[in-house]
Amino acid sequence: MILYEYKCRRGHRFEHLAPPDTEMICSACGTPAHRLPGGGLVGHADPGPDRARAPASWRATGNGDRDTIRHWHQVMTRRQRLETQYPELAGDRRPVLAHEGPFAAQPLRMGDRAVPRDS
Repeated sequence: MILYEYKCRRGHRFEHLAPPDTEMICSACGTPAHRLPGGGLVGHADPGPDRARAPASWRATGNGDRDTIRHWHQVMTRRQRLETQYPELAGDRRPVLAHEGPFAAQPLRMGDRAVPRDS
């Protein structure tokens, strides 16, 4: 068997000899624990740009430049597949109601107060 590293919901870390499909319980607090990636991994994964970085206006796409739109469509399709697999990457998915003028720095989203943030 292989030595695996686990972390519980409360942040306790521990190692255990167990098959990878074994559900572990933290001995310190009794909460379920999940297996952490092995220490042999080098570098880091790049999830790419999030949805907030995607162009939000016609002007931001180069006035509808086909190559720019195609590029962002491919990037956001990859991002959507990644978010489906890892929902914690999705972030705030509420619809944007306003993103220009006083809301340029921080868009107004569904459920937010309808008063500009600088007032």
